[in-house]
Amino acid sequence: MSENVAAIDVGSYSIRLGIARKDPFEILFEKGNIVEIGTGVKETSLIKEEKIKEAIETLKDFKSIIDQYGVSNIYAVGTEALRRAKNSDDFISRVKEETGIEIKIISGEEEGELSFKASAFSLGLKKDIVVIDQGGGSTEFVYGKGKDITSVNSLPFGIVSLTEEFFKHDPPTDEEIRALLDFLDKSIRGVLKPVDSVVGIGGTITTIAALHYSVYPYNGKIIHGKILSFETLKDWFWRLAKIPTDERRKYKEIEDKRAKAIVSGIGIFYKVLELFEKDYLIVSDFGLKHALLLKAAGLI
Repeated sequence: MSENVAAIDVGSYSIRLGIARKDPFEILFEKGNIVEIGTGVKETSLIKEEKIKEAIETLKDFKSIIDQYGVSNIYAVGTEALRRAKNSDDFISRVKEETGIEIKIISGEEEGELSFKASAFSLGLKKDIVVIDQGGGSTEFVYGKGKDITSVNSLPFGIVSLTEEFFKHDPPTDEEIRALLDFLDKSIRGVLKPVDSVVGIGGTITTIAALHYSVYPYNGKIIHGKILSFETLKDWFWRLAKIPTDERRKYKEIEDKRAKAIVSGIGIFYKVLELFEKDYLIVSDFGLKHALLLKAAGLI
């Protein structure tokens, strides 16, 4: 009987669980909660106490699910918020004490490499590609060909930090939107390299794919490999930027908590296609947690 393994991605915006059978490899269960532990970390260098408690409750729930699947090993990693926060060690020790889950903080480069390998493996892309893994507190630009990585650039911004920094009104003003796009333009230009294809990872881009293709409830197997054009991303960016958060929540494909920050996330991909001069990107539902599962199974 093949063993089951679990992976947990403790991100700045969401915490995600995946459970898989190792041989033959099969995803058995997936779940994600938006916790936003990265909220305020850029300004205070601390994870807020209410976010710590919310994260622990989510992880307790995940641990009870993991136990039901008879999992042999749990691979739990933390990303930008935990890399940045001064109280990360306290958070990690409390999680260990209350849930039994041990979290390892990984670098932005390692995060990007893992996400690239999961996407390249699952999509079967052979040419020069860039995988853009956009999270709550960081965005990784990972270049490679086939399964081989050539370079990794981890930029210290994501949908939480960008929304906090640039959007003071709801909906944002034209000036705030322009300031965000100008910042993204300058930041992304610094990591531009020629590629054949662009791959997008993260909750924002999969949500836009769900919106565009009317996939509800969300189904990663349907979304994985979908195409989003530059015009589609541009349209959704301006459509959602011009309405307040409560109006965005009326789209059933947008999770309530994601509605506030989704515009910043779309902005990243909109500017990416503009600057890379590409007509479309490929959406990957396989991200960091999938990479951890594939690695545990010896497939990447």
